[in-house]
Amino acid sequence: MTQQTHRPDRLDIRSFAQDAAQINGSFPLSKLERLAQDLYRTEADLASKNVQWAATGSSMPIAGGVAQPWLHLEVKLQAPLQCQRCLQAVELQVEIARDFRFVKNEEEAMAQDDEADEELLVVSKQFDLLELIEDEIIMALPFAPLHEVCPRPVKLASSAEDFEAALEAKPNAFAALGILTKAKP
Repeated sequence: MTQQTHRPDRLDIRSFAQDAAQINGSFPLSKLERLAQDLYRTEADLASKNVQWAATGSSMPIAGGVAQPWLHLEVKLQAPLQCQRCLQAVELQVEIARDFRFVKNEEEAMAQDDEADEELLVVSKQFDLLELIEDEIIMALPFAPLHEVCPRPVKLASSAEDFEAALEAKPNAFAALGILTKAKP
């Protein structure tokens, strides 16, 4: 059942999960200020590119326990990044599908973290789903984005030819010292 009463910026996790609610939407990349710092773009690029997301709540019992709220999150976007090989813009498709289980407090999350396959978060009546979306996108971005094939050939040289020529023309100080020591009887 779709509930429009659930707001992504102030989501009551327990209610959302108990209702088995679904919400979705999209917003421009420019809305994500922390993410925008890592992108290769102009303001117009960020305003024209959208993040599409969908969230589904559920309530499932864990082994030997009571039902706990869960959130399934899916996010899709085209991220404008900088290729680390050619230093030109590269658009990468980012797709995220994650499950989150909500627990009472940080202590419980830390105690269960090692055994849990899913991500653990603390339940809240005013959970900011948009902040979680931004966090997940930041973590999903590659450390060194690359084109599969760069649009321009990349010059792979550690130094210029004139630098190598200058090194060859410069006399070796130790060779000059060796000549001086041999010249004295």
